[in-house]
Amino acid sequence: MPKSQRSSSPRTGGVAAAMSALILAVLLAALDQTIVSTALPRIAEDLNGFDDIAWVSAAYLLASTAVTPLWGKLGDMFGRKRLYLASTTVFLIASVACGLARNLPELIGARVLQGMGGGGMIVLTFALVGDIVAPAERGRYQGMFGSVYGVASIVGPLLGGVFTDHLSWRWAFLINLPLGAVALVIAARALPAAARGATARIDHLGALLLASIATGLVLITSFGERWGWASPAILGLIVATVALAVLLVPVERRAAAPVLPPVMFTSRTVVFSSLIGFVANAAMFAVLVYLPTYLQIVHGVSATLSGIHMLPLVAGLVASQSLAGRWSAQADRLRPILLAGLLANLAGLLLLGTIGATTGTLVLSVYFLITGVGMGMVPMVVLTTVQNSVPTADLGAASAVVTFARSIGAAFGVAVFGTLLNSGFADRTRGLPTSVGFDATRPDTIGRLPGTLRDTALDAFAHATAGGYLWIAPTLAVGALLAVFLKPARKPGKTTAARDSVTAEEAVPAS
Repeated sequence: MPKSQRSSSPRTGGVAAAMSALILAVLLAALDQTIVSTALPRIAEDLNGFDDIAWVSAAYLLASTAVTPLWGKLGDMFGRKRLYLASTTVFLIASVACGLARNLPELIGARVLQGMGGGGMIVLTFALVGDIVAPAERGRYQGMFGSVYGVASIVGPLLGGVFTDHLSWRWAFLINLPLGAVALVIAARALPAAARGATARIDHLGALLLASIATGLVLITSFGERWGWASPAILGLIVATVALAVLLVPVERRAAAPVLPPVMFTSRTVVFSSLIGFVANAAMFAVLVYLPTYLQIVHGVSATLSGIHMLPLVAGLVASQSLAGRWSAQADRLRPILLAGLLANLAGLLLLGTIGATTGTLVLSVYFLITGVGMGMVPMVVLTTVQNSVPTADLGAASAVVTFARSIGAAFGVAVFGTLLNSGFADRTRGLPTSVGFDATRPDTIGRLPGTLRDTALDAFAHATAGGYLWIAPTLAVGALLAVFLKPARKPGKTTAARDSVTAEEAVPAS
């Protein structure tokens, strides 16, 4: 085997250390997508930037999504360990810059840099699992990361609120330093010297096109409602993004080392799995982002208590992630697991479509549990299916494609559900008087209404939330249909990662 394609694998103890570092890194990168949400009002007040405060969240999402495919490809070419360490370092440096920002432009710029590092940490983590463990074991380990990702989506806003109320919003960023430093040291010692592909010219044009497409998609989903879905800016972005996507295919077919290898366009497994990941994440983030809002506004609980109310969903998600990871060790189980997860998630959304202002805690807990079980069974099984269907040399690119699709799906789900919720709420409260301080575009003004009007507005918000989930539900039916026609690799490799590798002394060093 050529030296450029050899890798070293950690021993049994090393696998545990490597996984702990990767899990911690995924936790940090995932938290920084959500931790600032509850801190945004205080940040806007301190930095005097209410008009552009939305960019604090959008900048991270935009940057992390745009660079995901490039990190994956560079990891294939130059070794995933060294790229992983580099992306983590970028993330930590940017976290310091965020915590020390003196004004909003500085914070937004630092968030862009932080997103670039965070995007690399996530996609390279998923690809590194392919270097460390055998294909038959990937599902079990990927399930751990999926659970961390789901938990971070709930815990992030809670931590952001605690830091903002009791310390400073700057700690939402500075907390990354001690935890990230530990992860960096462990990763440098425990991760294997990952395989390197043959060096070739980087596909600069493909990377630029892909980053531009990602930027267009994130801007459309993040600001469509704010700028107006039929506004010239959004329509222009849609046209430009579609044109760039059409142009990307022939560019990648002609590239010597494409960011997206041609198999990513032609493999039914990759294409269908990516689409399933897109719709599943769209539904998932519509639930994770807006159910706490429903609990806080309609049921009047605090941000902390809303997180406690969400525990059945988190429990279902973590349990099903773990079980799905174990069951997916056999290729013939992958499609049934995906179908079961998508259908359970669909059932959960249909149940959430029945919630109202008076729905009890016990009933909500059952609905949350069912939804969480369905959500947990899909994401990492999709990733395992794709990784088992491509050569080792394309693991990074394949992982990046799925991660990219899921990131866009999350942004799409949040944006579309937000539009459905706001329009549904405005329609149901059209007759309420604005003279009492009520604004139909801002549900937080419900508390200013007198008794009977407040009850009417709360009922309207509950029904608008339920209606949004009923509109989102059909996307999961589409995902289930795609899963029926998905053809996973029949037999994932039964060898261990070490059997296909060389010793650390023989491997190409990765620093």
